[in-house]
Amino acid sequence: MTGASLEWLAPTSLAEALELHARRADATVLAGGSFLAILMNQGFLDPPALLSLGRVEELRTIAVRDGELRLGAMATHRAVERHPEVLARWPTLARTFGVVASPRVRNQATVGGVLADADYASDPPAMLAALGARVVLRSTAGEREVTVQELVVGHYETCIAPDELLVEVRVPAEPARAVYRKFRSRGSEDRPCVAVAAALDGGALRVVVGAVAATPQHFPDLCAHAQRIEPISDARGSAAYRRRIVAVEVRRAIEELAA
Repeated sequence: MTGASLEWLAPTSLAEALELHARRADATVLAGGSFLAILMNQGFLDPPALLSLGRVEELRTIAVRDGELRLGAMATHRAVERHPEVLARWPTLARTFGVVASPRVRNQATVGGVLADADYASDPPAMLAALGARVVLRSTAGEREVTVQELVVGHYETCIAPDELLVEVRVPAEPARAVYRKFRSRGSEDRPCVAVAAALDGGALRVVVGAVAATPQHFPDLCAHAQRIEPISDARGSAAYRRRIVAVEVRRAIEELAA
């Protein structure tokens, strides 16, 4: 995975991490490493340095403040799915993190990592987008917030500036009716072929489809959802197959909300 010349940077505070990130633009940020390790092992990425956030304890927090769920970027999927307050007040979000791959992967993968990687075949982004989550990006120059859909701009591409770190995800209160549906075309621990996240808040319905295109797909005109999405083809299914599955899973998600 690593070359002999690979430099390891391991700050112990967020302030130190931000300073290192500002000075070492050549360093690749390492969160959980579950996706980064694959890229390096397969030769797609060969960074001269890794900026590991593993020792920055302040990024591991999970807390509720002002009615919002605050997820530190280094909180693991497993920690989110098992956290008592998340289970009690954000149960659909907990379930979403709980269906990712296997416990071994969920013990390693992080909230910030899955969003910063912008991997289209991931579970959490669609649900976070449906719940109106916002992402906090910070640099030595300041801080800004963007929505999940603003964050992910393409396949493995985000709006994170070179000197910024993704430090927190803020999730509004989960409505009484929310659902996450994951359709797998292969094994039980596979990544989604189609992911559908839906939330009904009062009279407002929001449906987001993930794992079918470069970014989570949301269209206010629900009747046009399946027709307007342009799915990709990959090992989990062709574009035509995904289009049919999207139509079925969106309908089932709405039926589940209405039950």
